[in-house]
Amino acid sequence: MRAAANGETPTISWNDFEKVHLVAGTVLRVEPFPEARKSAYKLWVDFGPYGERKTSAQVTGLYRPEDLVGRQIVGVVNFPEKQIGPFRSQFLLTGFPTEAGVVVTALERPVPNGTRMA
Repeated sequence: MRAAANGETPTISWNDFEKVHLVAGTVLRVEPFPEARKSAYKLWVDFGPYGERKTSAQVTGLYRPEDLVGRQIVGVVNFPEKQIGPFRSQFLLTGFPTEAGVVVTALERPVPNGTRMA
């Protein structure tokens, strides 16, 4: 990775990008996570050949559980697992922070679960 001029975002190689497994999955289940320090949900997502994985996500500002179930989202499935209080997170749910809350990265049209972003 090399830094760009004038404090801009550093550039990465194609090989760097290929290391990140950004994968489509369908949200199966969402539960409140009252033990979390900040307001969050527990999500279970079907990533097809990558299996069902769970995570904690601070997306309660813009979504109710029923808004998320059945939606296809984008997750990073090759980070190491992370312990969040009593819960073990197995992937990173991607999204975009706004003043109102995090907007979850979702697909415009359905693709098979487990499809990698290209």
